[in-house]
Amino acid sequence: MIFDKQDNITVITQEKASVIELVKKLDVLFDRFKNDNIIISLTSLRQIPLSDMVEFLNLSNTHRQAKNSFVIVTDKVNFDEMPDELVVVPTMQEAYDIIEMEEMERDLGF
Repeated sequence: MIFDKQDNITVITQEKASVIELVKKLDVLFDRFKNDNIIISLTSLRQIPLSDMVEFLNLSNTHRQAKNSFVIVTDKVNFDEMPDELVVVPTMQEAYDIIEMEEMERDLGF
């Protein structure tokens, strides 16, 4: 797991371990990045089943309720199956765009 902090965005890149192991580690380390917008990069992993992706739901919901963005980057999922509560995009650029839009919405009070 690689952490890369840029301003108020923390990019967490998972290279080898499973998604379930990643979620467990993130739960433990949550205080480290709880005030940042988070991008989880899963681009180096193979196909990711829906059952693994839903492991992110609690963490995503908690983070979004605290008025921070939580975006997962992967092109190895079926986007039609993703729950509405998860923001999943295929590229890093789209993740940064989502965070920028959500920041504007929060600034405007939406």
